[in-house]
Amino acid sequence: MKKKRIAGVMIVLVFLLTASLAIAGPGMWGGRGSGGWGMGTPYQGMYNPANIETFSGEVIGLEQTVPMKRMNQGIALVVKTETETVTVHLGPSWYMERLDAKIVKGDKVEVKGVRTSLAGKPVVLAAEVKKGDSVLVLRDASGVPAWSGWQR
Repeated sequence: MKKKRIAGVMIVLVFLLTASLAIAGPGMWGGRGSGGWGMGTPYQGMYNPANIETFSGEVIGLEQTVPMKRMNQGIALVVKTETETVTVHLGPSWYMERLDAKIVKGDKVEVKGVRTSLAGKPVVLAAEVKKGDSVLVLRDASGVPAWSGWQR
């Protein structure tokens, strides 16, 4: 009888340990710490370097955004060009807030990125944002985000 009780307790302990590891694990999207912004996520899958475009305009606003379910908050610019107003996703808040480069309302910028749509609304996933002589590089030529820490 005592052996059955010990075996039952061991099974429960193994189950609890497995469940706690599953809950504390890296999550469904993007691995440890990416908050859904990393490589291999649905959001990153929308970035196609073959479709990169460049446009200029004035920053008329900054926004906090959560592009998709299960993603952490990010930072976006609202840029007014001669022909349109477009939302430009820069990157996750935890990354953008640590950078020295600051972009504010009224800045003239040149954006290099990939146009796509989220929830039926057009957005640009930025690769670079140029302000004056400084360039904020957010992705490399193949689209790998600077915050991912991955090198090719």
